[in-house]
Amino acid sequence: MLIDILTSQFFQRALLGGVLIGVTAPMLGIFLVLRRLSMIGDTLAHVTIAGVALGFLIGVYPIWAGLVFALIGSFAVEKLRKAYKTYAELSIAVIMSGGVALASLFFTLGRNFNANVNNYFFGSIYTLNMLDLAIVGMVTLIVIGFMMVFFKEMFLLSFDEDTAAVNGLPVRWFNLALTVLTALVISAAIKIVGALLVSALLTIPVAISLLIARSFKKAIIVSVLVSELAVIGGLIAAGVWNLAPGATIVLLLIAILIITMLVRKGIKV
Repeated sequence: MLIDILTSQFFQRALLGGVLIGVTAPMLGIFLVLRRLSMIGDTLAHVTIAGVALGFLIGVYPIWAGLVFALIGSFAVEKLRKAYKTYAELSIAVIMSGGVALASLFFTLGRNFNANVNNYFFGSIYTLNMLDLAIVGMVTLIVIGFMMVFFKEMFLLSFDEDTAAVNGLPVRWFNLALTVLTALVISAAIKIVGALLVSALLTIPVAISLLIARSFKKAIIVSVLVSELAVIGGLIAAGVWNLAPGATIVLLLIAILIITMLVRKGIKV
């Protein structure tokens, strides 16, 4: 049965899409976690769902509509963060509320497509087509390219934003770039693991790597490796036992986190 699954085209597309997102999500996630923006994933995911719902409503490819909404949401988050510097988390709460409200409105206007939208809530990785893969591949190249070019700047910004500003770094531009890249990854990943679980790929691999790695670069490497292990293992397990792929991936990540914490506790004892 495993051989049949691995040789199926739909599973190979799912595996390729999962592996690509498994690289980009934790790569961005470590910068979000260090900057205490972990919840931005959930926020932009809800905004993306509103875009997906509108796409179904007006007959536009849902991923494109979701991407546009995610980008608009990312700009709005940065605008509000600038307005409320002392209470930056307000921007996340406000935009998330707006995303949920718009999604609910579009669901009401188009009840006939609610079943299709559910695929984006919970993920539908087995239905990935070549266009979906092309979008995921494009986003992966953009994220990796950006990180290769601006790694030092992002590193400094993550640990000391004030020092980065004093050194002449365009902090506002890099903050916006990080949020936009996060929006791109979420809109690309939402069909793979779903809006309700997408932030797990951004944060849980990073949480595991911070327990293990002793340097920033090693933390990135460990988080990506853990993410890929969970994606590949979760997809295979879901295929063999007929489980929900997105949920299986996330639960496997949580299991790895628990095991890592127990091992570290045992070592300390």
